[in-house]
Amino acid sequence: MAEFSDTITFLGTAGARFIVVRQFLASGGAWLKLGNAQILLDPGPGCLVQVAKRKLDATKLDAIILSHKHLDHSGDINIMIEAMTDGGTKRRGMVFAPADALNQDPVVLSYLRSYLQDIQVLTEGGSYKVSDISFKTPVRHKHPVETYGFIFQTPRHTFSWIIDTRYFEDLASHYEGDLLIINVVRLKPGAPLDHLSLPEARSIIKQVKPKAAILTHFGMTMWRAKPWELAKKLSEETGISVIAARDGMTFDLAQLDSP
Repeated sequence: MAEFSDTITFLGTAGARFIVVRQFLASGGAWLKLGNAQILLDPGPGCLVQVAKRKLDATKLDAIILSHKHLDHSGDINIMIEAMTDGGTKRRGMVFAPADALNQDPVVLSYLRSYLQDIQVLTEGGSYKVSDISFKTPVRHKHPVETYGFIFQTPRHTFSWIIDTRYFEDLASHYEGDLLIINVVRLKPGAPLDHLSLPEARSIIKQVKPKAAILTHFGMTMWRAKPWELAKKLSEETGISVIAARDGMTFDLAQLDSP
């Protein structure tokens, strides 16, 4: 009987336009190998290059999930659809995206849509399946375009990913699991931007109480402050293992199974 593992490979950790356009950090999104499903999340600019660099096979992808249509999350979605469908020669794979990424000023090109087996629209409170993996979009985030975070459930693990959003009072209550991944763009709160800051991430981690948390999607202020040192300090403050993602890092969720 085949043994399945659940892993997350960070194809990029860039989270602000200045970091992305200068490629101080890569912006390729994340590759999720969950059981027998392979899912690409938020293929930003350079995703195809990062996939090739990491020797991942895009023709084995089962789905591409787009949390929202901003370019740092969607820049390579069309070429990744081409890759997933072997240049359009095989009708396969699924795309999940908010309605405004498909209908209003769409980021998924029309001619590519016939290459796919299915396109599903993400909605607040929605539930979806890819093979033996399910995921939910529990709440619409506070962001300039329609944006969702995710709760993924495999036969072995549950983990959440809080995508870009302004902090709001009951944000943490919508997420659960042994692993919590948070997009943390800003070092300090207060700027007129709909992104989370480090103190807000600390508050969310304390409320959700996962076994481990991963910080990613860094803006310039976070990057200059050395996120690996910030994560270590958060671990000490919260009593929860906090990690700063690195470009190319693979996290095996089996680490969460240890007592």
